[in-house]
Order: sequence, then C-alpha cells, then structure tokens
Amino acid sequence: MLKRILSLCRAAVDKYDMISAGDRIAVGVSGGKDSLVLLYALARLRSFYPVQFEIVAVTLDYQFGGKCGDFSEIEALCKQLNIEYIIKRTNLWEVIFETRQEKNPCSLCAKMRRGILHDTAKANGCNKVALGHHLDDAAETFTMNLFSGGRIGCFSPISYLSNKELYLIRPLIFARESEVTSAAKRLNLPITKSKCPADKETERQTVKNLLKTLEKDYPAIQKKIVGALERGEIDGW
Repeated sequence: MLKRILSLCRAAVDKYDMISAGDRIAVGVSGGKDSLVLLYALARLRSFYPVQFEIVAVTLDYQFGGKCGDFSEIEALCKQLNIEYIIKRTNLWEVIFETRQEKNPCSLCAKMRRGILHDTAKANGCNKVALGHHLDDAAETFTMNLFSGGRIGCFSPISYLSNKELYLIRPLIFARESEVTSAAKRLNLPITKSKCPADKETERQTVKNLLKTLEKDYPAIQKKIVGALERGEIDGW
C-alpha cells in the first residue's frame, strides 16, 4: 500500500509541478492519518526524487483545556525520518471556545489555523506548505460548495498566496481516503485522536456520509467528481 501511496503522490507532484529544486516545504501535521501519511510519503519521496528539497513538519497546538498537547510520538517519528519538527503553541481553543464561544466554530478555526500555519512556515524559511487533502476531500469540498454555496468550485492542487509569498501543495489529491487509512495502519503511524469538541459534527462529515450513501448506487462517485474537475479545468485542476 505504501508503494501505491508513493505512486499517487509522485503522480500528483509531477502533474502539477508541486516541487522544485531547493524547496523548503512545511508539512502541516495535525496528528491525523492524512497528515502523517503525507509526511511519511514526502520523506520517502525526498530520498529518490530527481530534485533535492527539504521538509519541515509543523504542528499547531490548540492547547485544548488550556494544556499543552503531547506530541512526543510525532516527534519520535520525525526523528526517525530525519525531519525537523516544529510545535507552534497557540491560543486557538481559548479564543474559539472560551472567549467567543462560537456555535459554528469550524469556519473561524480554519481561517485562524491557516494564518498561523502560513506565518510559522514563513518564519522558518519555507516557501511551500504541504497539506494532507486527498481525493475524497476534493469531492466533498466540491459538493459542499455546490449544495451550500451554490457554486462550482474546489480547492486547487497547487495555489499561490501572493500576500504570504507561499505556495500551497496537496500531494495526496489522487489518493482515496481508504488508501490513506490502509497505509497509516500498515505503517503503524502515531495517529492522535482529535480533541476538538466539534469533531465529527461538521458539515463536511454530513457530506462525507451523503457521498458514501450515493456510492452504493453510483460507484466511484468521488473519483468521477474529481475527474469532472480535471476535464473542466476548474480551479487549476
């Protein structure tokens, strides 16, 4: 399964020119399966890819309950993979759940999280940020934009943030979530269960469940949605 993930990762990197010689890439590592598989795949890719690039793993500590998170297992993995590891302590939990007491916290949290991740990447000399979004995420985002926003669109495989002078890349966009899950289990990666009070109660989870239901009558519907994005060349696909 790791060979499959590596093959899909390289296919995405090559198709969308995600990595160039001398890149210093900050990998956003939440502790979930997607980000850890991405980190492992890029570490392996680094060993044989035609151009040299650096990897830095970055974890944002939300400090749930006002306490620092324990990321020692991820730190050990990074040491094993010879990857620099940065833990950025934040006050996200306090701001979102205590100060503002957001009833629908996901949007604000995502915006603040992105800003902190991008700033941390820049502060540590990175020119690119790698995110662990996979094919199912792309299909779900497309569906959410259509049903909730009334528009055709999705995140891009690679995009440039001119205000930060950073590229965002998503090397796992050709991998199915089931493949990522299988790879994480095979590699025995130190997956950390989310402590977020809103976990599994989001609009994305609702759409994920919907697509799984539709897949019974429309096999591979997620792959078909991503295929349509590519054929329509929508949002850089």
